[in-house]
Amino acid sequence: MVSAAQVAVEVDGLSKRYGTLEAVRSVSFAVERGEVFALLGPNGAGKTTTVEILEGFRSRDAGTVSVLGHDPSGRPRALRERLGIVLQELAVEPNLTVREVLTRNAGYYPSPRPVDEVIALVGLEGKASSRIARLSGGQQRRLDVGLGIIGRPELIFLDEPTTGFDPSARRGAWDLVRALQEGGTTIILTTHYMDEAEALADRVAVIARGQIVALGPPSSIGGRDVSEATIRFRMPPGVAASDLPVPARAIGEFAELTSADEIESLHRLTGWALERALPLTGLTVERLTLEDVYLRLTAGSDGAGSIGAPTEQLSASVGGRR
Repeated sequence: MVSAAQVAVEVDGLSKRYGTLEAVRSVSFAVERGEVFALLGPNGAGKTTTVEILEGFRSRDAGTVSVLGHDPSGRPRALRERLGIVLQELAVEPNLTVREVLTRNAGYYPSPRPVDEVIALVGLEGKASSRIARLSGGQQRRLDVGLGIIGRPELIFLDEPTTGFDPSARRGAWDLVRALQEGGTTIILTTHYMDEAEALADRVAVIARGQIVALGPPSSIGGRDVSEATIRFRMPPGVAASDLPVPARAIGEFAELTSADEIESLHRLTGWALERALPLTGLTVERLTLEDVYLRLTAGSDGAGSIGAPTEQLSASVGGRR
């Protein structure tokens, strides 16, 4: 049982309606302090609406929401000073430099990180004096992350934080997320990259059609940890599927079988191959991936579960992340 002091975010029965469309339907979950919690879902499933309610940018129609002990409605200053928000699009003046933007936003917080420290953390050391308009898309995304962490937030919302990053930059961003978590920061992450959710999140919630359809650690959500394993290998020369010691089907040059007990199946298969000095080339063992589970859980979601605010309206309301 998690105590109230250990909970950073608590949502109970959250609902939001737009006319006849119920975008979010009785959503409930809690996020522990120091946890990386990922919200996954197709566009329009209710994910963005839920996050914007937590951030205080949208009102709710029903349910209770507590963020760091505050109701986020109205975005009280006592809460804003403890939050960091990284949106999908940069909303700062293009003629300011990286250092100028970070210095200005640092002034909004009682105990900000040093600007040079933030510039180094997000990998913009060589761009500190560059104007925003001259930054590449990936560099602007790094700056957006910098704006989100400048105030030493207790809780940070990361909305698709690595969009536009090359593989090296993505791994650097992952290292930053891990460092923030090690420092005690609670992180709510939205992403369309399943490998990102699996690498970073302690728990994930999958939202489809305005409801949470699965919640748990990435390794076990949707029964991943107890699903059947698929064993695949190239068929040894002169061997038919019927010759194998385990039930298998031939797929071209390969043999494939599923098993609820892959250790027993592998023991029988490899023992048989060793006795006959036969190769099992390309032997692999796979369970359902997080992407497999996600696609199964969200099948049939038509993207009509949520309505987002116009980009201009949202950018204006965010301003300098305040």
